[in-house]
Amino acid sequence: MARNVALCGFIVLVVAMGIGRFAFTPQVPLMIRENQLTLTSAGLVAAMNYLGYLLGAWDAMRAQRHIEIRLYLGIGGAVALTFLSAVADNAWWHGMLRLVIGAMSGWAMVLIAAWTNERLAQAGRPGLSAAVFAGPGAGIALSGLLAVAIQAKGLTAGAAWQVYGVLALLLVLLIARYLPRPGEWHRPEVKVQPLMLTGDLKRLVWSYSLAGFGYILPATFLSQMAAQRFPDSLFAQFVWPVFGAAAVVGIALSILLRGIGYSHQRLAVVLWLQGVGVLAAWLMPGMSGLVTGALLCGGGFLCAVQLSLLYGRELAPNHARYMAGLLTTGYAVGQLVGPVTSALSTWLTQRIEPALGVAALALFIGGVLVWKRRG
Repeated sequence: MARNVALCGFIVLVVAMGIGRFAFTPQVPLMIRENQLTLTSAGLVAAMNYLGYLLGAWDAMRAQRHIEIRLYLGIGGAVALTFLSAVADNAWWHGMLRLVIGAMSGWAMVLIAAWTNERLAQAGRPGLSAAVFAGPGAGIALSGLLAVAIQAKGLTAGAAWQVYGVLALLLVLLIARYLPRPGEWHRPEVKVQPLMLTGDLKRLVWSYSLAGFGYILPATFLSQMAAQRFPDSLFAQFVWPVFGAAAVVGIALSILLRGIGYSHQRLAVVLWLQGVGVLAAWLMPGMSGLVTGALLCGGGFLCAVQLSLLYGRELAPNHARYMAGLLTTGYAVGQLVGPVTSALSTWLTQRIEPALGVAALALFIGGVLVWKRRG
């Protein structure tokens, strides 16, 4: 039973996050080539995605009724809107679709994380919760490898969206029978004291918000940076799959190293390594900089998510869903600011790279905020 729950959570995050949200990244070069987007408008469309994610996460955090319906809509919406993206041909339509699919993925992320954590704890297998968070990385790796095949076949951006939609649909059908049934979350909850935001909790929220800002620029634009720097290189197309595969490996390492130090210290180290990766993507010459950036940023991407939620549960054990929503909301705010920063950078300098320095600084500060627990 516990394995089915973990598999269900894993696949939901593959679909809602790895495909629904992040298939946009390898699509950016195709859409720019077909004049659907420019580099600046791509940043603004991405910002719409993160605004939707913010709204979905905030709603999921506060929801008291129809929780399963939100989860079903989040998963189904990720599939349907991926298909619908095939008919969009300009920044306005892509922006509207990204806004809605962002809200759907925000619902799915917060609710499936809360449900799997609760069910796995009841089954005495809380350690499997970390494996669930490998889902977005696996989805990114899958969508990235599909993108390589798509470019090799010379498919259009619209045809590529259809390919991603088919993959997402098949995966949902695979785990549909394991999803929570209607009414499963409608039992009376034990009354607990209202959550008080202590200094440690506030620093965690700020840190996680900065983490969202810091990682999102390379996560959104690595494929486009590789395409610009090495337009005729097949290897450049593998930068995004490397990012996703590194995220899965990072989660595995997080599980293996869970006995070393405290969760907040491991989180700080992860954020600092991501900061180094962002600087590498900006400053290191040749393909080595992009690969180093993909390995370090990707490797820390899901670790930062899992460790932040773990630390949040340690600080507020009776408010797991609220903390998951609060942290995800802060993360979404950071993600929203990131593409706006990139759009300003490309508008002022015609280059994305200056914004990467700001992103790296945010990650370093985020690590400092959580290094010491003061409570």
